Amino acid sequence: MEVDAVTWDLSADVVIVGFGAAGVAASLEAVASGATVLAVDRYSGGGAAAISGGIVYGGGGTEFQRAAGVEDTADDMFDYLSHEVGTAVTRGTLRKFCDESVHMIEWLTDHGVPFEGSLCPYKTSYPNNRYYLYYSGSEAAGESRKVARPAQRGHRAKGKGASGKKIYTPLAAAAKAKGVQLLRQTTASALITDGEGAVVGIECSTMRDAPEPIRRLHATLGALSSKPGVYEPRLRLVLEKRIARIERKYARSVRIQARSGVVLSAGGFVANREMMREHAPDYVGGIALGTAGDDGSGIKLGQSVGGATDRLGNVSAWRFISPPSAFLGSILVDSTGSRLVDESRYGAAIGDAMIKNSNGEGWLLADAELIAEAKKQIGDQSIWFQRVQNQGMVRTGVRGDSIADVARKVGIDPEGLQQSVDAYNDAAGKGDPDPMGKFADFVRPIRTAPFTLFDVSIKPSMMNPCPMLTLGGLVVDETTGSVESTTGEAISGLYAAGRTAVGICSDSYVSGLSLADCIFSGRRAGLHAAQRLKELATHVVD
Repeated sequence: MEVDAVTWDLSADVVIVGFGAAGVAASLEAVASGATVLAVDRYSGGGAAAISGGIVYGGGGTEFQRAAGVEDTADDMFDYLSHEVGTAVTRGTLRKFCDESVHMIEWLTDHGVPFEGSLCPYKTSYPNNRYYLYYSGSEAAGESRKVARPAQRGHRAKGKGASGKKIYTPLAAAAKAKGVQLLRQTTASALITDGEGAVVGIECSTMRDAPEPIRRLHATLGALSSKPGVYEPRLRLVLEKRIARIERKYARSVRIQARSGVVLSAGGFVANREMMREHAPDYVGGIALGTAGDDGSGIKLGQSVGGATDRLGNVSAWRFISPPSAFLGSILVDSTGSRLVDESRYGAAIGDAMIKNSNGEGWLLADAELIAEAKKQIGDQSIWFQRVQNQGMVRTGVRGDSIADVARKVGIDPEGLQQSVDAYNDAAGKGDPDPMGKFADFVRPIRTAPFTLFDVSIKPSMMNPCPMLTLGGLVVDETTGSVESTTGEAISGLYAAGRTAVGICSDSYVSGLSLADCIFSGRRAGLHAAQRLKELATHVVD
């Protein structure tokens, strides 16, 4: 929408669309630079960050790594991530991300985010409530050890259960204390541009003037849609239909002027089934890891003024096989009995291998000794949702007295599975490298009957779901966070951050990297959006 004698209802120097981790980071950086900031959020703020596990990927020798006795350098972090995350950003941007990682953790701590250097002693997908520093990626996997010294870099915010709120809540409180205004229950519907194509504001529909009981009902429904709705999409659909009816009746249109810039930080599009089918049709069998606000609306706003997109087909699908850590010694095979991946890698790498190489199908093979050890570990290594997932996986277990017997029972090629087991066991017995590169720490020969195959295929499942999030988004200038047009030029006054934009993890994801990228890219966008105000003032004077 182009400005034409617009009457502004509200105004600020920097306007932020979406107030999750990236949005709150942008707001804090902008206000620290002297800008006035107004943020809008369809719900009450927090986004996917508030319902996440609360992991921030940080390294290079943070105070919590040092407290735990973990040796790490920015060089090691850079070497590992260069191997892990592909080419979504330039090496210069990745280098900056790694070099500034210690300061990022300090910045979060200074704003009230609680971390702790309690080191998890075993490899896991998510530590229990006793540990808050762990291997959150594939640092300890065989191939990764060849390129960089492994170090635990998953900084979990301290709090019971999934602790994402322990990151968002203090940051939001800090933003409020510094004067950031948050307009809740407000949906941005259009960007407003001037005659030269610069973004100068947004048009929204807001519930701010609705009766108080209606606003409370809207907020309650939004909260239910957020977390329970992740695991029960049908419930979310019902709730969102009711929320939409309320908004149609009570929401009113407002226009908000952005004197310096608009930051789009409205999440990805994993909750938009139509966009998922269009851009990532292979990734429709998991659960949408995000809120209903992760509907691609931020990306579409950028596209509406000519913004370019990239990597929209990149999705991270998480198939976790631990805890218990004993299962890292199992082998993951396809229908031919062939192994798919080094099983000690992070769950996103396992899920990626399954989707790309076996249409999402996979079976985990374990012997009697391994299963006995795993059962002993479940109580000590797991928290509640992991125990639910363990139970879901165990229920799919099929036992057999021999490798051939169990293979036939589930429809896997017996000869192919036997060959995989023989190769795995032979390498372990001779001390040779594992055929899939699994490090010796995690290799467990499969010899003791009965043998069990667990169906860990990626498909809709309440008991053993496969969480997914989108990784691609708007193309941004990696120095400023400005959204770039399809012709490669910066769109004046428009910035993007978090999963609305292409970022550090847009090719490959490890736990904590998305939240870390939200902070990194959010601060970058907020800083440069605020600085543009000074540039505009200088231009006027000139």
